[in-house]
Amino acid sequence: MDFQALPSEGYRGAIPDFPLDPIVLFSEHFEDGAKVREADEAASADFHSREGVVWCEAWRSPQGAAWAVESWRWPVIAEYCRLKVAVELDPGANAALVGQLHRYREQIGLTPAGLRLNGWQVARDEVGARRDDSAGAEPEKSSGGRLSARERRLKAVGDGK
Repeated sequence: MDFQALPSEGYRGAIPDFPLDPIVLFSEHFEDGAKVREADEAASADFHSREGVVWCEAWRSPQGAAWAVESWRWPVIAEYCRLKVAVELDPGANAALVGQLHRYREQIGLTPAGLRLNGWQVARDEVGARRDDSAGAEPEKSSGGRLSARERRLKAVGDGK
């Protein structure tokens, strides 16, 4: 099976607007012995704000590059973000919700199994790895304080230091 390589540095393109309507949270209290249910605008705004943060974080993952060309996935990604926020905000979230969150992660490719199921693979940043390896290497010193041939080669491909 051929895998689509996703950029290891993450998706850097435009992030689409969150496709779901804002959620409305309610609070309940008693007035004159009767239960009153009212929209909690502050809690709803906080929830929506956190959804936006989770949405942007998800899109900056390598998987965002694949999602960008599959707009049919966007509502599912948004549902994942909404559920993630709901679980985050409810310390007593039940196991069923946590399990559903994992299923969403797999479906949208945010787990190793999900990557395989979608035919994706995060590309290895070989240039960055080589740059990191060479940055920590002690250069060979030639006699007379001049750069050795190895030092000149490393300097030619290095980061300009």
